[in-house]
Amino acid sequence: MVPIMSTLISADNTWMLFSILVVIAAVCIRLEQRFAWAAKMSACVLCLVFAMVLANLHVIPTEAAAYDFIWSYLVPLAIPFLLFQADFRKIWRESGRMFGIYLLSSLGTAAGGILAYVLLKNVLGPAPSKQALAMFVGTYVGGSVNLVAMADAAKAGKNLVSAAIVADNLLMVLYFFLLSALPASGWILARYRHPIIDRRRKIESSPEEMAEVKKHHQSHKSRAAEYWKARPVSLSDLATGFAAACMIVAVSKMLAGFFDTSIAGDGFLLSLLRGLLGNQYLLITTITTALATFFPQFFGSISGAQEIGTFLIHIFFAVIGAPASVELIIREAPLLLLFAAIIVLMNLVFSLVFGKVFGYSIEEITVASNANIGGPTTAAAFAIAKGWHTLIFPAILVGTLGYVIGNYYGIFLFTSLK
Repeated sequence: MVPIMSTLISADNTWMLFSILVVIAAVCIRLEQRFAWAAKMSACVLCLVFAMVLANLHVIPTEAAAYDFIWSYLVPLAIPFLLFQADFRKIWRESGRMFGIYLLSSLGTAAGGILAYVLLKNVLGPAPSKQALAMFVGTYVGGSVNLVAMADAAKAGKNLVSAAIVADNLLMVLYFFLLSALPASGWILARYRHPIIDRRRKIESSPEEMAEVKKHHQSHKSRAAEYWKARPVSLSDLATGFAAACMIVAVSKMLAGFFDTSIAGDGFLLSLLRGLLGNQYLLITTITTALATFFPQFFGSISGAQEIGTFLIHIFFAVIGAPASVELIIREAPLLLLFAAIIVLMNLVFSLVFGKVFGYSIEEITVASNANIGGPTTAAAFAIAKGWHTLIFPAILVGTLGYVIGNYYGIFLFTSLK
């Protein structure tokens, strides 16, 4: 039997381990908002890397009860916080044309997931391929919270999840560079409408207006800092948010257990139904979205919900880094990078083709694809960086919609493919 090497902080020192994970998340968020290099890496990746370094230096253990607590309690709790503003009627009414191209773009993600699974299942293995399919499709329709939910729903190994996160974030950086370059391509501009770019050029021709634009950008340290600027939050907001989120998670977990044991049978439809109704993350998503849609004034007015949910997700990324084997990540990340690249490429193809067919502008197409691949935060930051201010709010709305439907896409494909 191989002896387990002791760590500086033992696995049963729950409070110290939990504190370290929270500190890592807090430090990485501050770094992302203060420094350009950290913003390019993203706070999520920094959390994973910092925890991975501590674990591989044997400062913290690779397994502990503190990690299990975050997987079991904080991750489900993050989802309602991120969806309290997911009012379907508002998204439909105010996202405008962006809603249509976003959905068309998400079909590209699903098609890419199926193609990647078919091409690589014999290389990665059937089970890891299905798990990677669920994680990547979930996150490339929604965001990081969907990757987390799909990893747990598909029972993906922690090393596979760590490698997937590394591959995902590396690919996102490369893809965002591509999306930024597309609206500057003469070939693209000759074939797609670009009304916002035209208006931007008129502004740039005015010295007074350009001075105001430069002053605005100089007042913010990074895109992340601009998006997560300070907002008023009351004690009532915090109390109401946590009460609602805890109750939603509790009811969803109870219902998921009931449906999982009540729906018996091995047929395709029964298995699919059990996979959908017996999944706590899908029920959390559905119940929260229904409440946000039918009671928008109550749930939409809970200030600080997005911030709390996002912070909890960053703590999770630190947990993912703790059990990560550097050797395994180096070995598996390239294959997962290829898996994810196929999905992202199909998303871009669908976005460009259907965008052209239905007369969408290149600004709408690139922001919608960004909202799919990166989520509402990166899509809003992308629109801000480009100066496309009329698309910032629609980007946030459709990106939030992605949090809702990403889990459905992931679970449906994971359950359907054999």
